[in-house]
Amino acid sequence: MRPIAALALCLALAGGPALAAGDTTPPKSVDWPHGGPFGTFDRAALQRGFLVYKQVCAACHGLRQVAYRNLNEIGFNEAQVKVLAAEVEVQDGPNDQGEMFNRPGRPSDRFRSPFANPQAARAANNGALPPDLSLITKARAGGGGYIYSLLTGYRNPPAEVKLAEGMSYNPYFAGRQIAMAPPLNEGAVEFADGTKAGVEQMAWDVTTFLAWAAEPEMEARKRMGVKVILFLLVLTGVLYAVKRKVWAEVH
Repeated sequence: MRPIAALALCLALAGGPALAAGDTTPPKSVDWPHGGPFGTFDRAALQRGFLVYKQVCAACHGLRQVAYRNLNEIGFNEAQVKVLAAEVEVQDGPNDQGEMFNRPGRPSDRFRSPFANPQAARAANNGALPPDLSLITKARAGGGGYIYSLLTGYRNPPAEVKLAEGMSYNPYFAGRQIAMAPPLNEGAVEFADGTKAGVEQMAWDVTTFLAWAAEPEMEARKRMGVKVILFLLVLTGVLYAVKRKVWAEVH
């Protein structure tokens, strides 16, 4: 049974009782290893997060800005990337007869979307359109903290809250009622490195992976920023020394 619209980043059904959009719990404050000017991505977490995305989220959410070859950057070798890409079928063509055809995926292909078009996605999700997750950590206020909070925030509603049919209670979601059941369940995936697949661990890992997907150049940008700052500091020192030398006789 495939997961229900993984990652719970959309789908609030209209017509049910809802609270004001601003009546939500602020996202948890999370100290990410990739945060700050010197932060870097945890490669083990990225690979675990990819597995969570692949097995839980990809049934309903696309990642169309990422190509399979980009997985080299998170620690997969070329042979592994080829295998991962070949697991999906990609439409290509036209061939010499002018017809489209399906072929195994290649590393150069972008992640295949789970639905052929938005209309098919809406038809499979009660009229709602599951968002593409390529930039989700940048598109949502609170970034990764919001995604992590949402994934770990499912709980029983307070006594005074009456949930609409088919809704789940999540204080981090606008209106506190969300149409998707909790996407992460204890032991839903099996990590190759032996890490226990608890809900918080899976939420942490998949949020880390989505943060990388939204900004895969982040580490290179930070390294360049540090080099530029060091260069400017050295340049400032040189200019100051030159100034002292030039104006020495005047003083």
